[in-house]
Amino acid sequence: MRIDAHQHFWRYRASDFPWIDNAMGELKRDFLPPDLTAEREACGIEATIAVQARPLYQETDFLLDLAERDPSIVGVVGWVDLLTDDLDTTLEHWHGSPLCGFRHLIQDEAAPGDYLRRQSVQRGVQQLQRAGWCYDVLITADHLPATLDFCRACDGHSLILDHLGKPDIRNHLTPASRAEFDDWRREFARLGELPHLACKLSGLITEADWQRWQPEQIHPYLDVALETFGDDRLLFGSDWPVCRVAGDYHNVFSLIDDWATARGLDREALFGGNAQRWYGLTPTASPPDIHAHSSLQERHS
Repeated sequence: MRIDAHQHFWRYRASDFPWIDNAMGELKRDFLPPDLTAEREACGIEATIAVQARPLYQETDFLLDLAERDPSIVGVVGWVDLLTDDLDTTLEHWHGSPLCGFRHLIQDEAAPGDYLRRQSVQRGVQQLQRAGWCYDVLITADHLPATLDFCRACDGHSLILDHLGKPDIRNHLTPASRAEFDDWRREFARLGELPHLACKLSGLITEADWQRWQPEQIHPYLDVALETFGDDRLLFGSDWPVCRVAGDYHNVFSLIDDWATARGLDREALFGGNAQRWYGLTPTASPPDIHAHSSLQERHS
């Protein structure tokens, strides 16, 4: 099955999406599964994983309701309060649902690095992991060192880094900024030592110049991701509809598909197989091998 491992749906209300500013006016409307169907199918993508965009319990239930109605949504990455005293009870509410993991908008915290290093946060993620849930890590490149510490501490189940950790592609494209690219590559490459961590090839055109980006400007970042994680730990994600500020669905798909073809990657894994394994989307999906780390538990659904 060919899967887009990262996209969003929402009913737009300004107070719920403060991160959508005036420069993102295209995103200030509803985006629901029928709005994507034609573009997705034109690229041969059969299914998607819907990822939370609001830190609310209602967001998780909203996405699960969409999944109940639309069979193309094969998984949901929802939101849960990691610090609640009744986390286990809360998780039971979603037992047997299409929920395949959780995420928090770490990048929006006042001090993301401090948040990642908080023991209470790490304990919450460890609790999710003991229950067999995957966790998506959403940060920016400035917080890669703290992310390494966080991922080392939370090694009981799979973690997935969103958007290559959001490298500053927009400002890395001049000769004078080569040092900044090298700094990002050095910090990013350290994450490769963690076999329980995978990475989504997603959200990259919105980190580049929205109007003037070219595929060859983004290929070096994709190459670093391949060198770091190998093709068994990379997942394709469109980041639709956020990507629309810089390009359409086909632009994003072609960027990754053309690069993967040129590099001789296992496209079946990149465009679906890895998502099935890392998120445990099917009963027959084999969990990732995390080598020296404890074996990943089967997801409870």
